[in-house]
Amino acid sequence: MTQASKLTLHGMKLSGHTHKVELLLNLIGQPYQFVETGAPERASAAFLALNPLGQIPVLQDGERVLADSHGILVYLARRYAPQGGWLGEDSASGAAELQRWLSIAAGDVRFGPAAARVMCLWKGPGDLGQARKIAARVLGFMDQHLASRPFLAAENVTIADVACYSYVAHAPEGGVALTPYPAVQAWLARIEALPGFVGMPRSAVTEA
Repeated sequence: MTQASKLTLHGMKLSGHTHKVELLLNLIGQPYQFVETGAPERASAAFLALNPLGQIPVLQDGERVLADSHGILVYLARRYAPQGGWLGEDSASGAAELQRWLSIAAGDVRFGPAAARVMCLWKGPGDLGQARKIAARVLGFMDQHLASRPFLAAENVTIADVACYSYVAHAPEGGVALTPYPAVQAWLARIEALPGFVGMPRSAVTEA
């Protein structure tokens, strides 16, 4: 058992990037303090000293400060759950597969379902039609991939699943329906059935 550490997570409950970190912390049973950090707080000198880019999430582990949700996931998996299989298979191909899905989470998922959600819920800038096209493409790809396997990067759940879960689960908030993707829906249910699972608060559903 890893010795307890005082972890502080700065973020927002409605942020998918924050939720990725919060989800993994709960799945590995690691205690932490949550600090809601909205736009005014992110512009403060105190927060900019933690992350000069002014972005969330930020994780403090004692004197160590980490930013970037995927970097934090890797850190938590290595430091607090090294035997949990969260980093996938211990091989070159396993590492490549994990990285591929982290890249998909940072690319197609971010610019597809995540972007559509921001536009619908908060009137964010961008091309909603294009975001929904990207969402349909990546969800179709994920559905085909998950039709023959339980998780994205390995036979067990990894940080790749955690990285993709939040914005895919909340795709309907951007007017992106999940009903055409039964394998994706089954994968979401498997994540939600994991011990320690905690969801992100839901807003009004606006499925297309």
